[in-house]
Amino acid sequence: MAGPVDVRLVHFAFGVRKYLIAYVAVSAVTAILVVAQAFTLGALIPRVFLGGEDLDTLRSALILLAAVVLGRVVMAGLGDLIATTAAVKTSSQLRTSLLRKVVQLGPVWLSAERRTSVATLATRGIESIEPYVARYIPSLIIAVVVPLTVGVAILTQDLLAAVIVAFTAPLIPVFMILIGKYTQAATAKQWSTLNTLAGHFLDVVAGLPTLKAFGRENAQQKRMIEIDDRYRTTTMGVLRISFLSSFVLELLATVSVAVVAVSIGLRLIGGHLDLKTGLTVLILAPEVYLPIRMVGTHFHAAADGMSAAEDVFGVLEQAGPINGVRRDVPCAALSVRNVSAGYPDRAELALAPVTFVAEPGRITAITGPSGCGKSTLLAVLEGFLAPTTGSINVGVVDVRELDRDAWLANLAVMQQDPALLGPTIGDDIRLGRPDVPLAAVIQALRSVGLDADELVLGAATPVGDVRSDVSAGQRRRISLARVLLSPAPIILLDEPTAGLDEAGETVAIEVIRRLAQTGSVVIVVAHRPALIAAADTVIALEPVQVTA
Repeated sequence: MAGPVDVRLVHFAFGVRKYLIAYVAVSAVTAILVVAQAFTLGALIPRVFLGGEDLDTLRSALILLAAVVLGRVVMAGLGDLIATTAAVKTSSQLRTSLLRKVVQLGPVWLSAERRTSVATLATRGIESIEPYVARYIPSLIIAVVVPLTVGVAILTQDLLAAVIVAFTAPLIPVFMILIGKYTQAATAKQWSTLNTLAGHFLDVVAGLPTLKAFGRENAQQKRMIEIDDRYRTTTMGVLRISFLSSFVLELLATVSVAVVAVSIGLRLIGGHLDLKTGLTVLILAPEVYLPIRMVGTHFHAAADGMSAAEDVFGVLEQAGPINGVRRDVPCAALSVRNVSAGYPDRAELALAPVTFVAEPGRITAITGPSGCGKSTLLAVLEGFLAPTTGSINVGVVDVRELDRDAWLANLAVMQQDPALLGPTIGDDIRLGRPDVPLAAVIQALRSVGLDADELVLGAATPVGDVRSDVSAGQRRRISLARVLLSPAPIILLDEPTAGLDEAGETVAIEVIRRLAQTGSVVIVVAHRPALIAAADTVIALEPVQVTA
């Protein structure tokens, strides 16, 4: 963490600042009311027990006391409302920022290892940040404003009590920092174990048919139990630390208040202190320690959120390969000059140096054996992977100078394994142009050889992760129809005819020719001879030479 309050919250969750300012104001009013309540009670009680005054003479003082107590209740409710609203807005903004950043970083960054971590962060992780914002940060603000205000009030009444408070109150934060460091280490271990558990569970679910086929499901069940036991153990360890530290802080605060009370009692007996002053100071003293103790309590409740926030900010601070500011993307040839690429987690290159020029209005086919880097090249062209060597230019403009969103807006992409996001086929095809009429959607389907009448519910046929009433071949045609309906200056197609029969391949090639005839740069990764023969330019990639 960058400090008691992570300043990155203000940067990424920009709405938090005004709530923090509002909570400071509420805390200041609360501190004034605490002092007013103590002074009112300190003056009222001696008048009753020593002066023998009745209710009629105390009416104005009682009304003032009631108003002060009511004010504290209102401030407490208002503070909770501000803190809860800030927490909800913070989690919403962080979740939006996280998902937007993941989309910007792209599928190369979102590897299989990171998918589970990001999914956990976007759900359980960001939810755990809410107690951090709603409880821990407000308790920090109160722990600064209230004790200082009350301490000054005590100083005006009794120097000895103020000295005792000044020496004992800082001991609580010192112990809290020491305990906090140990707690953060334990919480980080708990969070890591949760990520491991979630990742393993996801892998098991995804590979369940294979595990069942080879009779290995029981072995994975044992492994899941082991990780679950580890998570349970780390969670109980965190709870143990929380309870013990709360006991230490409570004991320290209680002893501190007792020291103040004893000093006041001895001086009252000796006649060196009047009852009004003694009662006022005795009422104020616990108010100094209470907010500091609450910081310790809420620290443990928010510890998960602190660890999750570190991971969230770690993702948000990632820089993508394309991070320029230029937004005017020229409609020109795409030049690839001596470009090679590798992945961050691998020492060797995944793409050997390649040079070519893809002209507008022409089909450029990328061929080569499996593993030579065809999909890696497309990832570099999309801006999801930085080239190790070389450069990519659109006309005379280096792609790295471009704004990321502006570059992506000039691309239309069909992946090797197309994803249909749904909820219906029509929605999926309209992804790039949500306002096009249904007739245009149906025409795009017909253009790729898929009649809407052949589908279960036509363009309203459900697709997506939950349900998909389309075959693998239909999925590929739908993805091609999406590109056809939303063409772009640069079109990247990864194996667009894979899995199609001869008739479907012919239709798909005709669609690709039509896309090129509109003046777009069309680059296709191709294995099948018919698609390679339809290309105007063929670039054969060489396998990467692995050195011993």
